[in-house]
Amino acid sequence: MKLDSSISAVITGGASGLGAATARALANHGVKVALFDLNEDKGAALAAELGGAFCKVNVTDDASVDAGFAQARAAIGQERLLINCAGTGNAIKTISRDKATGAINHFPLDAFNLIIQINLVGTFRCIAKSAAGMATLDPINGERGAIVNTASVAAEDGQIGQASYSASKGGVVGMTLPIARDLSRELIRINTILPGIFDTPLLQGAPEAVKQALGAQVPNPARLGAPEEYASLAIEMCKNAYFNGEDVRLDGAIRMAPR
Repeated sequence: MKLDSSISAVITGGASGLGAATARALANHGVKVALFDLNEDKGAALAAELGGAFCKVNVTDDASVDAGFAQARAAIGQERLLINCAGTGNAIKTISRDKATGAINHFPLDAFNLIIQINLVGTFRCIAKSAAGMATLDPINGERGAIVNTASVAAEDGQIGQASYSASKGGVVGMTLPIARDLSRELIRINTILPGIFDTPLLQGAPEAVKQALGAQVPNPARLGAPEEYASLAIEMCKNAYFNGEDVRLDGAIRMAPR
C-alpha cells in the first residue's frame, strides 16, 4: 500500500512508546493519523503535533471503541490502516508461598483476566470493528486495508510470573493467520510484531544501570530496541502487499531466560 495523504490510520496505544513512534512514522509519509489512548495529555499533544486526532478510548469497552472509531472517522476519514499497540502486563506467579506464614496463594483470576481483556480481547475488538469499516472501501491496487498487531517475545518464551502476559500475547500470535484468512476475500492484510526488550515508557522509570543490564542480554545489537525500529517494521508491513499472516520477532536474537 502506498502511504500518502490519501490514507488514514488508527493507532491504539498511540500516545507513547511504540504507538507514538509508529504514528510519527506514518505522519512523516503524509498519512492522516488518529490516536486511541487513555492518556489525554500525551495523546492530545502528539495529535496536535502531527495534525491528527486524539480519541480517548478504553479498548476493553465496546462503547468506548465504537465512539473512538466514529470520532476518528469523522476527523480523518475511514482508516485503511490499524496499528494495535495498546497493551499492558503484570508479574504474578501461578502460585506463591508467603515467606512469613508459609501459606500458598494463587494468581488472582481477576488480575489474570484483566491482562487477557486488554491485550488479547481488546486487540481483537479493534481488529473486528476496524476491518468492518475497511470492507466498505473501494480497493486501491488490490487492497482495502492493512492491520499490524503487537505481541511480544513472551508469546514464545515467557518468563516466571508472565503467565497472563504470555497467554495474552500468544493469543495475538495464534489468531493472526486465521484472521488473515478470514479477511482475505475482503483484501485486508494482517501481521503481528513480537518485540523483544524495547526502550518504552514501561522501562523509563528504571535506573540506567538496569536498562544497560537488560540491553546487554541482547546478542546483537547489545542494547534495548528503539521504538523507531518497531515503527520501521510496522511501516514495511503496511507498504508490502505480499506481507500477510505473519508473526515476526523483532528482538536482536534474544531468547528470554526463565527470569
